Amino acid sequence: MHPSYPILTLKRNREYAILKGHPWIFSGAIANLDVDIQPGTVVQVRSYDNQDLGLGFFNSKSDITIRMISRTCDQPVNQNFWRNPIQSAVQMRKRVVSSDTNAFRLINAEGDGMPGLIVDQYHDSLAISFQTAGMESFRDMILDILIEVVSPSAIYERSDSRSRRREGLQDRSGWLKEPQSIDPLIILENGLKFEVDIVSGQKTGFFLDQRPNRQICREVSQGLRVLNCFSYTGGFSIYGAAGGANQVVSLESSKTANETAVRNLESNGFSSNIHPVITGDVFDYLKNAEETFDLIILDPPAFAKSHRDVQRASRGYNEINRQAMLRLQSGGLLMTFSCSNPLSDEMFHKIILNAAADAGKSVQLLQPLGPGPDHPVLLAHSEGHYLKGLLLRII
Repeated sequence: MHPSYPILTLKRNREYAILKGHPWIFSGAIANLDVDIQPGTVVQVRSYDNQDLGLGFFNSKSDITIRMISRTCDQPVNQNFWRNPIQSAVQMRKRVVSSDTNAFRLINAEGDGMPGLIVDQYHDSLAISFQTAGMESFRDMILDILIEVVSPSAIYERSDSRSRRREGLQDRSGWLKEPQSIDPLIILENGLKFEVDIVSGQKTGFFLDQRPNRQICREVSQGLRVLNCFSYTGGFSIYGAAGGANQVVSLESSKTANETAVRNLESNGFSSNIHPVITGDVFDYLKNAEETFDLIILDPPAFAKSHRDVQRASRGYNEINRQAMLRLQSGGLLMTFSCSNPLSDEMFHKIILNAAADAGKSVQLLQPLGPGPDHPVLLAHSEGHYLKGLLLRII
């Protein structure tokens, strides 16, 4: 017997993106929008000519009115429904994450078929975020399945994102399962050790999406003088030192993050006397610095949170990349990133090209950069591709 859910019908010819696998439907595509349906309710989606398109979460308060969770309509959305994608996500990470790494993105929202659910695993602890009304309505069920499948020793919830507030939800954070030890949480990534604060650190405590790019940094750092801008707790810095860099300078405005960076250097056998950690503003430092480097890493916070911010953010990305190029030796390398979702790959590339022209430099593209396979994105959902980066050589 098929489950019974409210039926929402799309306007004529609005089903093509859904048929190709895109998971979002906006209000303008819906023919019979019923605002009385409670946010987070599962609805059955049909085309104008009554073709069943699947099931999705409904929320009339959100710009994204329906988030698809299934391409069929014949399975009830219950514990068994959610157990399958969670088990699939866990098994996939076992295949793509190396044995010398115990920290990774376990569930990546739409990329794993669970819109609005982010779960990061740090050793035997989980940091979890429910960002949509739909996932919020299944919160207890999801937690039960995660405990059953993963058996974490601790779970911390960080449901405090901007996207959650756009869904009409209040922020919520706190321990759902407290750790037995008060010692700092130490993770292993590609054989290197890092201290992580999943309670008050940025994102869920560490920038897990940069793992493959940190490894590239290690591979190219031999004998180089490296500047790691926006260094946070020293991720790229430790990799650079491990790769044989003569010196890595870490630059970060947060004193607390810098204190952790020093501990991370020391726990991996490196000295902050040789690899200094500086508290300061990146823009000011680059503008006033007289020394040059062989490799500069630019991994700033998102300059554009929405499309309204793109023009201002573009100026910021241009200026910081221009200044970095002026501080690089001829033949020097630049690893530059943007995690601004509204900024497309094409736009980011254009900004970097303009920055090079403004700096009077020519650049070679050695490699495009992005997150690892533990951050899957649906091929039909380009909006899920937020982290973009380039490995460049200045000539």
